[in-house]
Amino acid sequence: MASEGRQLFLSKRIVTESEIIDGGIVVSDGIIEKILTRKDVDKFIGNNDNIKIIDGGEWALLAGVVDSHVHVNEPGRTAWEGFETATRAAAAGGITTIVDMPLNSIPPTTTVDNLKTKANAADGHIYVDVGFWGGVIPGNQDSLRDLVKAGVVGFKCFLCPSGVDEFPNVSAKDLEKAFEALEGTGSVLAFHAEIEEDNEPAKKKKTKKDPEEYKTYLDSRPPNMELNAISLITSFIEKTDVRVHIVHVSSADVVPLLEKARKVRLAAGYEGWRCGITAETCHHYLTLSAEEVPRGHSEYKCAPPIRNHENKEKLWKHLLDDKLDMVVSDHSPCTPELKCSNNLEAWGGISSVQFGLSIFWTNASGRGLDLQTISKYLSLNPAKLCGLQNRKGALKTGLDADLVFLDPDATFMVTADKIRHKNKLTPYLGRKLKGVVKKTYLRGQLIYEDGELIEKPNGSLLLNHD
Repeated sequence: MASEGRQLFLSKRIVTESEIIDGGIVVSDGIIEKILTRKDVDKFIGNNDNIKIIDGGEWALLAGVVDSHVHVNEPGRTAWEGFETATRAAAAGGITTIVDMPLNSIPPTTTVDNLKTKANAADGHIYVDVGFWGGVIPGNQDSLRDLVKAGVVGFKCFLCPSGVDEFPNVSAKDLEKAFEALEGTGSVLAFHAEIEEDNEPAKKKKTKKDPEEYKTYLDSRPPNMELNAISLITSFIEKTDVRVHIVHVSSADVVPLLEKARKVRLAAGYEGWRCGITAETCHHYLTLSAEEVPRGHSEYKCAPPIRNHENKEKLWKHLLDDKLDMVVSDHSPCTPELKCSNNLEAWGGISSVQFGLSIFWTNASGRGLDLQTISKYLSLNPAKLCGLQNRKGALKTGLDADLVFLDPDATFMVTADKIRHKNKLTPYLGRKLKGVVKKTYLRGQLIYEDGELIEKPNGSLLLNHD
């Protein structure tokens, strides 16, 4: 990406880790050089003739969002999504870094060779920076350390069928081998934390209930599936120092079990962020409720499922009590024909990567929260999870100048013509959202402005290049 030299970004609402200030951010060659209060801005400008000034006025200036849970599906299932369309959507939504999940692409990211195949597919076609998760499947434990060296941010596994044959779920015995392989690497093992109660996938279970009713699907994946999975995961906590992360927490009942596991590690003297046990939830779990899902609309289907309104409110409480750590999209699109009206047969995944920031701000502002909640839960903590906190996730000296100007008071309607990801089915169609992304900058370079992508795809692959 070409250098923009020195720049000064001005805003009356600069959102840092500790406060919201009126001032400016000095950027030099794509890196944040310093942060100024408004009283120091005029003096700085007077002493620096050759500096480009970008004044956002009343728009808030935030760190670019880091979405650590995105299914890009390329190569292999590019009819579902691809790197170009996913990252175009991300840039339009104020996301400057996405981290691609290891499955739904063919091949999955379970070996270094497969990682190279995926990276080659992405190279030259990305509008934002892209990191990669590796995958843990039965029998690939000998590939894990090599994947760490190659630069994956961590690993993802399933405790129940993933939905694609190339990425089988793991058993307790497989987990023992994976934890042993990752010990001492500093990497993280992330879990799709559901266990089938009778080892039969939900969509294959015979039922007399109406499959177009959302409740039929919801009843097929009860909270006990998540609780059983967490019980298995936490049984390893005392045996390993490997960091553990729970993806897309749906049931609020999971959180007390995670808090208990953190106390176990704390008592054992474990040092590090959150005792090496972190968890995320998703925009759809904090926004939607089972009671409002229309009959036959499987664009609302995901796994684990969207649960009831009371559960949603409990998730919000856990998040704001810092018992959940971050909010991500789990963008998992597919072609329209896979989103049939039968909720048991339809593909389980929600498309939303472009709108996560606005979805979250609509909810957060409605609850009286301030702009710092965006940076904390959507940028800083996902960057920490992925080991990117020394480059991404905050407005801080020495970090990449990944910046977003947001009009936090403006609103817009989600319509198909606005959607930049490949397939337009999303439960947010027709929804009014608050918070309009006005400009997105990647390492100081403008990549999106007022509905238009400015640059050619100049994102970077966040991998080791030894």
